[in-house]
Amino acid sequence: MVEPDLVKAAQSGDREALVRLLREIEHQVYRTAYYLLNDEQDALDASQEALIRIYTNIGSYEEKAKFGTWVQRIVTNICIDRFRRRRPSVSIEEHELVFRARDDVESEVMGSFTMREIREAIGKLPDHHRTVVVLRYLQDFSYGEIAESLNLPLNTVKSYLFRARQQLQVLLQDCQKGGVRG
Repeated sequence: MVEPDLVKAAQSGDREALVRLLREIEHQVYRTAYYLLNDEQDALDASQEALIRIYTNIGSYEEKAKFGTWVQRIVTNICIDRFRRRRPSVSIEEHELVFRARDDVESEVMGSFTMREIREAIGKLPDHHRTVVVLRYLQDFSYGEIAESLNLPLNTVKSYLFRARQQLQVLLQDCQKGGVRG
C-alpha cells in the first residue's frame, strides 16, 4: 500500500519521492505483467514501459481512483497492447504463484493441481479472461476495482470471471487427462 503523502510529494515535483514511489510499486508492476504475459523478458519490458509511463504521467493522476488502480490500469493496458501485437507463448518454467481460491469448491479443485498446470491453463485463456483472472486472484482486486481498472461495466467483469472459471475447469480437466490443449 503506497502512502498518499508519497504520491502527493511525487506529483508536486519531489524527485526523491517519485523514485521512492516507483521502487515501492516496481515488484507489483512486474508481477502483474508477468502473470499477464507469461514471459519473463516481455514482463520486464512491459514493467519498464509502465514505470516510465507512471514517471512521466504522475502529474495527471487524479484521486478519483486509488493510486494502485491507476497503476494497474497502465500496466494492464500495456500488456493488452502487447497481446494485440502478438500472442505470447506459455512459459513452462517454474515460478512462484499464489492463487487464492475464493470458496471451498475452488480450493478443492485448485488443491489437486500443480502451480505449473494452473499457470499453463491461465495462459490458454483468451486475453480478456486472463486479465480479469490475474487481477482478481493474483492481485486480489475487487470486482469494482477490476471494472475501474479495465474501464468495463461491473457485470462484464463478473461475466468474464464466470466464463474464465468455466474455461479453467475444462482446461484443468483436460490436463488431468493428459495435458493442457491449446
